[in-house]
Amino acid sequence: MLSGHQLARHVRSLRILTHSLRTQARYEYIPQEEPDECSFVRPAGLATPRQLVQYLDEFVIGQENAKKVLSVAVFNHYNRVRANLAAIEDQENAPNWNEINSSDAPSGVTSARIHPHPQRLAPPQLLSQPRHASPLFEKSNVLIIGPTGSGKTLLARTLARVLDVPFSASDATSFTQAGYVGEDVDMAVQRLLQAANWDPVRASTGIVYIDEVDKIARKSGGTGIEGSRDVGGEGVQQAFLRMMEGSVVTVQGKSPGTLELPPSAAGEGRSRPGARGQSPPPPRPDTYNIDTSNVLFILSGAFVGLDTVVKRRVAKGSIGFTAKLAPTEDNSGSRGFMPFFTPNRRSLHNVLDLVEPSDLVNYGFIPEFISRLPSITTLAPLTIPDLRRILTEVRGSLVSQYTSLFGYSGVEIRFTSAALDQICHSAAERGGGARGLRGIMEALLLEPMYEVPGSSTRYVLIDEDVVLGKKQAMYWTRGEGPTFWAAWADEEQLVTKKQM
Repeated sequence: MLSGHQLARHVRSLRILTHSLRTQARYEYIPQEEPDECSFVRPAGLATPRQLVQYLDEFVIGQENAKKVLSVAVFNHYNRVRANLAAIEDQENAPNWNEINSSDAPSGVTSARIHPHPQRLAPPQLLSQPRHASPLFEKSNVLIIGPTGSGKTLLARTLARVLDVPFSASDATSFTQAGYVGEDVDMAVQRLLQAANWDPVRASTGIVYIDEVDKIARKSGGTGIEGSRDVGGEGVQQAFLRMMEGSVVTVQGKSPGTLELPPSAAGEGRSRPGARGQSPPPPRPDTYNIDTSNVLFILSGAFVGLDTVVKRRVAKGSIGFTAKLAPTEDNSGSRGFMPFFTPNRRSLHNVLDLVEPSDLVNYGFIPEFISRLPSITTLAPLTIPDLRRILTEVRGSLVSQYTSLFGYSGVEIRFTSAALDQICHSAAERGGGARGLRGIMEALLLEPMYEVPGSSTRYVLIDEDVVLGKKQAMYWTRGEGPTFWAAWADEEQLVTKKQM
């Protein structure tokens, strides 16, 4: 037991330690009112991250972590824009107490002329700020890393359908440094302005998606002029720095000669009698100033060879009996060539999940560029069950697309379960993800799509032997529907017996 004096000393030391240690934010931003269960009302049209993920699940298979990252980034983007605009509006509407003088006081009331004590410290200048200040939230740009055909572009396109902010998509392969042949990085903001219907206010709160960003990595090993100045790699990265951080970008608008007339005026040859006093719509300005402080940037790329950089960092060679030796063979780069397709075989652990900013710097990006992408997510290669779901389950699946395509010619096409499984196995061996799956379907259905239109064929059946190339597709004419359905049922029964 501690005595009273020792207890007081112990409490005093804990108090000093509490004041010296800081486990919370130094500045607290207290809301104006105490929130209760019914005080928060979500704005109309603002979907929660869980709702965005549920919508993405209807179109994109797998990639759960990437869906969460993008959904949270988009949801926070909505809240950040709304909070920042409200904070700026509060600062503009705040009264300026320095301009208030004694003449503005009501009549009959005089201010007391009290001189402060000469040794008293001046109070902080807080009257010119809102009573309950809120921070200006900074944006968190997103980098998506994944092999080709894993759903990077599809994720961005699907999000663009449900977003209430302007959305633009660009390709980084066409960007070059300013002053050289190619597109400047300002074209990404110009496309965002076009998506906002040339409204600079809405464009300053939009989302810019840039695909194939791995193509602007620093080129190494060049000689001569190309090696001295990398106009398509490091030069583009440096041009993106200020834009991604937040700056005012000046983009060109439509020239006056290319302005489009409204539909009502374009179809009239002469003006109506009552329309003489109406003035034509004012032309758009030649330039627009877009503030990118509230523009969210989402970048993606395949990053072929990045797994080798990660493996080299994780499995470093050493000596000793218990040393972890680096692998001598690598499927991607040890054979002396770069693969055209990324194989769909998923290892026990996805190497790209271990990626760090230092790996991206070694890959060819400057540290300033990577530091402006705090949120990094990776996509795993598609497995055979994922490919099967892409064929049949998601919205706009490949089977539904080709079924509708044959339906325009009045033809019904069916695939057996064994045929679909064989298509998925062939796509997994070929690589390329969902794009490789479409390539196999195109090669498989080339003959039916050539023979069927304009013929008497009304039914087409694709089984496993057709996929393996052992025989041609089976056709039936009008009136042979029962035979067609019986043949399909027999094939399904054989598959069921093999599984038992």
